[in-house]
Parts: sequence; C-alpha cells; structure tokens
Amino acid sequence: MARIIDFLLHVDTHLLDAVRTYGEWVYGILFAIIFAETGLVVTPFLPGDSLLFAVGAIAATGSLSLPTVTLLLIAAAYLGNTVNYFIGRAIGPRVFQATNNDTIFGKLLNRKYLDQAHEFFERHGGKAVALSRFVPIVRTFLPFVAGAAKMSPRTFMLYNAGGAIGWVGL
Repeated sequence: MARIIDFLLHVDTHLLDAVRTYGEWVYGILFAIIFAETGLVVTPFLPGDSLLFAVGAIAATGSLSLPTVTLLLIAAAYLGNTVNYFIGRAIGPRVFQATNNDTIFGKLLNRKYLDQAHEFFERHGGKAVALSRFVPIVRTFLPFVAGAAKMSPRTFMLYNAGGAIGWVGL
C-alpha cells in the first residue's frame, strides 16, 4: 500500500524512472493506466490528471514522443470510456433492478434514480460526458451511468471523443 501511495504522490519521478527502465514499453503502461482509470469502474483511484501533467512535462524534455503519447492517451481515454459505457449499458439496468430497496445499495441504486438519470442524459448528456473528463472520480462513473441510463450511443461517442481530446490535449 505504501508503494502505491508513493507512486501516486510522486508519479513524475516514477514515470521518469519507468521511461529509463522500460523504454518503449512505457507507452503501453501509460495506455493501460489511462484506459483502466476511465474504463474500469473499480479503478477511480488511478492518477489520471497528475499522470497527464507528468507525461507532458517528460515529453517536453524529449524523453517521450509528444505526438505518439498524445494520440495514444486520447485513444486510451476514448476506448476506456467506451468500454465503461457499454458495461453500464449491458449490466447497469440489471444492477438497478436486482437491488433490494431495504439495503443501503437498494437506496442508492433505486430504479427511480435510473429513470431520472435517463432524463438527465437526454437533456444534458453530451455536456456531462465531455465535462466529466475534468472531474476525478466522476469521469470513472459517469460513462457507466450513461450506459445504464441508455444514453444514445451516437451522442455518447461524439462527446466522449471531444472530451478525450480536450482532456489529454490540455
């Protein structure tokens, strides 16, 4: 646990060491981290924002290719959110229906809330998808909820692409 906390607090130092140690493999490691942070509901603790800043700083020194890492991380962010969305679309409604309303999870995952989420995504879904990129934790859960709430796949994909480009690019 101490190593994970140390990595999260000093991602810049560890990333530079990883570039020196693993060379080209670091691109795959970076892809995996960004993909997991955005694509797997259980990994919101991964260092997305701080990792992007560290990658940008290291790329500025020439240790990483800026065009390569930019395109790779945009792809990782886009694909991660897409997987998360389709997981939500596939299992989300069943999660909401299977909960017992007498439990804490049943109170949180109430079918009424899913219906309200659907209405929200019909009105504001695109903005929510794009802007959620800039809010840690929210960026991990929003695609799942958007999928569970049956947000239009076309709308999700469009705003997901814009959000990924904006988040990595900035």
